[in-house]
Amino acid sequence: MKRILLVDDHPIMRHGLAQLISLEPDLEVCAQAGSCTEGLAAMNLHKPDLAVVDLTLPDRHGLELIKDIRALHPSTQTIVLSMHDEHMYAERALRAGARGYVMKETAAEKLITAVRRVLKGGIYVSEAMASTLMEQATGQRTKPGSGVDQLTDRELEVLEWIGKGIASKNIAEALGISVRTVEAHRAHLKDKLGLPDGPSLVKYAVQWAEGRTGTTYAGAAVTTDAASRSCEQ
Repeated sequence: MKRILLVDDHPIMRHGLAQLISLEPDLEVCAQAGSCTEGLAAMNLHKPDLAVVDLTLPDRHGLELIKDIRALHPSTQTIVLSMHDEHMYAERALRAGARGYVMKETAAEKLITAVRRVLKGGIYVSEAMASTLMEQATGQRTKPGSGVDQLTDRELEVLEWIGKGIASKNIAEALGISVRTVEAHRAHLKDKLGLPDGPSLVKYAVQWAEGRTGTTYAGAAVTTDAASRSCEQ
């Protein structure tokens, strides 16, 4: 019996995943968690064979949890289950230590297949993503050199927080870094994204976050002018 940890901040999603996994005779959900902190605690307590991790978590980014799992529990495999486009995050997730990436919209059809492949030592991504990675590895396709694709994992994380309308001070507290470091990330973001000033960065971040998820973040349910003021806070 293989033991699986579910890390997702939506209880209904965790319940649905647990129900799906419970139909398999050789798989069981040994624990559930709604944040990175809870996820690490569950890892220490239950020692699962595999963790299914969402990227959007309330305390830290899911990529950071995956890195922690690889460092602290190297025998536990991880799969990302996310609503975010795999072409944006799958390669980042694999670099962080994940062995698979499944979009939430295909979870009912693909998750069990991904779990079994990863538990057997393989890697799971969609056929389209596998082709993209192979073309990059063989030099048939070059990696994007502009836009969000060129951001580091930390810069992308900061961009997400800005897109939620969060001020630099609060971003620093959430990520455990200094305000000066956050401001340095803001400067790098403006440079890499070709944006002239702070308000433009905030507007870009909010629009990018809304377009990426198809919904408006609760923290970003403000006008662009109101969000722009956060760049000075």
